[in-house]
Amino acid sequence: MKVLMFGWEFAPIYSGGLGVACAGLTKGLVKNNVEVTFIIPKKTGDIQTHVNLVSAAEMMENVTTFQQICINSPLMPYMNSESYQKAFGQNFTAARKNEGSESLYGQNLFEEVHRYAEAAIKIAEQETFDVIHAHDWMTYKAGINAKKVSGKPLVLHIHNTAFDRSGGHPSQQEYDIEKHGFHSADKIIAVSNYTKNMVTKHYGVHPDKVDVVHNAVDFDDHYVDAPRISEKDKIVLFLGRITLQKGPDYFVEMARKVADMIPEAKFVVAGSGDMEARMILRAAELGLGDKMLFAGFLKGDDITRAYKMADVYVMPSVSEPFGITPLESIKNGTPVVISKTSGVSEVVSNAIKVDFWDIDRMANMVAGILKYAPLKETMTEEGLRELQKISWDNSAMKCIDVYNQVMK
Repeated sequence: MKVLMFGWEFAPIYSGGLGVACAGLTKGLVKNNVEVTFIIPKKTGDIQTHVNLVSAAEMMENVTTFQQICINSPLMPYMNSESYQKAFGQNFTAARKNEGSESLYGQNLFEEVHRYAEAAIKIAEQETFDVIHAHDWMTYKAGINAKKVSGKPLVLHIHNTAFDRSGGHPSQQEYDIEKHGFHSADKIIAVSNYTKNMVTKHYGVHPDKVDVVHNAVDFDDHYVDAPRISEKDKIVLFLGRITLQKGPDYFVEMARKVADMIPEAKFVVAGSGDMEARMILRAAELGLGDKMLFAGFLKGDDITRAYKMADVYVMPSVSEPFGITPLESIKNGTPVVISKTSGVSEVVSNAIKVDFWDIDRMANMVAGILKYAPLKETMTEEGLRELQKISWDNSAMKCIDVYNQVMK
């Protein structure tokens, strides 16, 4: 079986949650004898992965069995119209000429999504494949175009809806692209039942069209040393995009209450986003200036170090389709407190689950883990045991079942 897969992130490029999911899932597919050609907007550096990484020009001359093809596009993880316009709106012509091509970047995010989709036509005409698999809204048009020129079935993988990204007030254009994609697809994969319910409720999709394939975590033998900041400090970690969806404002309010209960508690915020300045200001207002460290966007081994240095990881997301970070935290021996409005809460039982808005309960649970060593040890041991059952191989097998359904 051969799969033509469209995405806009692939670990370790950028290494957000979707990129980690794409890397883990494709590993599982390859192990189960599925040939994958992965299309990505832009190559960044020399990437060593389980697939061969080639440029679009190289693809025209030398197509390999497992490969990652790069369309020359500035689409980046978690980009929205505002961030695209800021980066490329004023100088998109000059930016594109610097790439040595006659064509231009799109003048706005949606034009660039369209340009990416047009490039997909040529790739679909040249590649040989049995099924198309497209990840998240920016690639849905590309998947639809590939289906039109090839006649092959289309599977759309939803990791994050417009409702999740916007706090329930989606961009009409993003919503329209998602809805058109869902109704054009032969099958939809959702990363959780939580997400499946969002798709059926808001997009008019029949539940039978949506299969749930939970994300997983990748175990490896790579050792990363993580010295403690201080032996006496108790570290509470927030790691993720600092955006409305991730609930950073609830984390700050919780931090103040935990600090009142446990003076030695320190709070590390790893990530970046449009709410970062607001979060810093609120921390200062609450007198947390000497207790909250903003580490910025972390990559590679630094992410692992952050998990290992922490005593507890908190994910207070307002709306989280899945959330791989709690699995990564558990893998690194750190217990987690997570929002009930998350897909990951469906697959882990050895985690404390709270309502994102319930600051008091969240603070009490975090303080309990910091105070009582037996509780932390039990959560760590049981969490690691439970994690052994959550593998990308299982996720890949479920995807293969979906492929077989649409290929009948």
